[in-house]
Amino acid sequence: MGAKLVLAAGRRCPQLQVGLCVSDVRRLLVLTRSRGYATQDTVGNLPKASRKQITVANDDGRVHWKELSVKEKVSRTTQQTFNFGLILTGLVMTGGCAYFLYKEVFAGDSKTVQFNRAVDRIRSDPRVKEALGSDHKIRAFGEPTWNRWARARPIASNAYKDSEGTEHFMMHFNVEGSSRRGVVNLHSFKGPRQSDWQYKYLAVDVTGQPRIYLENSDATPRKQNSRFNFLGMQWRK
Repeated sequence: MGAKLVLAAGRRCPQLQVGLCVSDVRRLLVLTRSRGYATQDTVGNLPKASRKQITVANDDGRVHWKELSVKEKVSRTTQQTFNFGLILTGLVMTGGCAYFLYKEVFAGDSKTVQFNRAVDRIRSDPRVKEALGSDHKIRAFGEPTWNRWARARPIASNAYKDSEGTEHFMMHFNVEGSSRRGVVNLHSFKGPRQSDWQYKYLAVDVTGQPRIYLENSDATPRKQNSRFNFLGMQWRK
């Protein structure tokens, strides 16, 4: 009933109609602003999104240490300890492989170095070339195996240290030329104060021929030091 009276009055009086329109616009602006404030307050009061609990399996280190619970700190510590253990194990294995490679390939007392040095001496000796045949390069190899596809044949060797501290190395392998085969035996040694290995003997045995000695310390005459007596004591010159 009141609304009808207001509309009727507005029709009769244009000035009153304009006043109603302005007041309505102001009222709409006030309502819009109040609703905006209410919306912002509501959004600001919303609870923050909850994060996923940190475990040993899903911890990627993004969450700061201070934000972790006691259980989550234990999980992160366990994960980091496990990762550190893996790294340490990898370093130990790498160092072990490097040490094994050095001892077996590059060290002066390694089997590979002793083998290569003996083979070079054999290939350069004219007596061995004549006995085995020098039409092509002499081939050296280890013990024959049942597997014919195996390229690396084992080489028989033995190393030990005597009671005086002298290191000994003994090796046995095969050689083959264009006409014959032979067997190589060597014995090298190094004293406690020596830096280089010396041959006790290096010999090649070919069937039907006398043994060929490339090195034989037993057959080499040793230099005798002259001595003389003075005041009841023996002195060397």
